[in-house]
This record gives sequence, structure tokens and C-alpha cells, in this order.
Amino acid sequence: MNVETADAVACSIAAAIGEPARARMLYCLVDGRARTSTELAMVAEVTPSTASVHLQRLIQNRLLKVLAQGKHRYYSLDGANVAAALEALSVLAGAPRTPFVPNTPSRLRAARTCYDHIAGTLGVSLHDQLAEMGWLAPGEGQGDAYDLTPTGAKALEILGLDVTATRALRRRFAFGCVDWSERRAHLGGAVGAALLKLALTRRWVVQDLDSRILTVTALGRREMAARFRLRI
Repeated sequence: MNVETADAVACSIAAAIGEPARARMLYCLVDGRARTSTELAMVAEVTPSTASVHLQRLIQNRLLKVLAQGKHRYYSLDGANVAAALEALSVLAGAPRTPFVPNTPSRLRAARTCYDHIAGTLGVSLHDQLAEMGWLAPGEGQGDAYDLTPTGAKALEILGLDVTATRALRRRFAFGCVDWSERRAHLGGAVGAALLKLALTRRWVVQDLDSRILTVTALGRREMAARFRLRI
């Protein structure tokens, strides 16, 4: 990339960030959580149609990425470099940011089911720990797809999860499912469902009879701390 091209790209990125509505959208996403276009329109104080135009501009400049999940589309920053650039601008501006505060009821936010996998704070923490331990690797297909590393497959087999049978199911093997309270990914797909089934069978968690809420048992706290390094 020559100097003229680099300068032109930098100017385009700066112009994209420099519009107040787009800047509000970007800074709303610095906390690492994804949001819908409706939420970002409210943050930016613009109409949904105007928000759509702004979001396309940010995507074109590789500042945002979008994940389609069912009927929803979730927007998040396109990588750590974008977050670092925004944080650096915050330092220059000298203005603190207001943190995101979920208003989900505490028990529902802590742990619940999402279809047939674990969601809430517990689900997001489990997803993050599996990635940190090197059990997950990028999968083929959509950008949110995962595969198991050899280490991860072996570890789950030891826990009693039949990886071969799970892989043979006619559904997505593993993917990052955006959590609606945490606005970060928990683990969905066949692997996520198998982990929930394992947790229920081993009484690591119990499910409320009349809701999706999961309660982590004392045994579950010990076992998940030992197996997944989770501190619950």
C-alpha cells in the first residue's frame, strides 16, 4: 500500500468516525457487546432508516461487522484494532464513557437456556473459557462457526460427550450465538446442546420447572471450576 492510498483510507475511516451519530454508535459498542440497528438508532438519536445508512458506512470502512441470527442482525466492532483506536481517541478527548448496564432480571441473566444450550453470564463465561483453553477453533462456513481442536475434542470425550455422534447430527456443529442479555457470544449448536445435557445429567445445573432459568449447584460450581476454570 503506497502513502497516497494509506492516507486516503485513513481519511475515509476518520470521516466515518467523525460524524456524531456514527461516533455514538461506535462508542456504544466499545464494551464488546453486540446491538441491533434499532438499539443503535436510539443511541445515535436518528431514525431507523438513517441508522441503516450510517451502519453501512461503518461496515464499508471495516469499523463494524454484522452477524445475522434468526430474524435479528447484531452489530459489533470489527476487531480489537477498532476498539483500540476508539479508546485512544477517548484518551485524547478526556471524556469517560457510560458503561452498558443490562436490565435483565438477575437470575435470568445469570444462567438460563437458549433453545437447547446454556446462555446468560454462565453461557458466555463458558464460551470464553473454552476459547481461552484452546478447545475451540474457527470452523468452516459462516464467520461465527466453530470446530473443536484435538485438545478440546479429547477433553470433551473424557467428560463423556460423544464428539463423533455430535458431529453426525443434522444441525450446525458449533457456533457463537449472541446472548441477548450479555450481548456477547455463548456456545450454540450441537456442542452447546451436548454441554447443557451433560450439565443437567451430572446435576451441575438444575432447571426451573416453569422457566428457562438454570441454577448452578454446589457440585456444579466445584466441577466447572475444575473442568473449565470457571469462577461462578
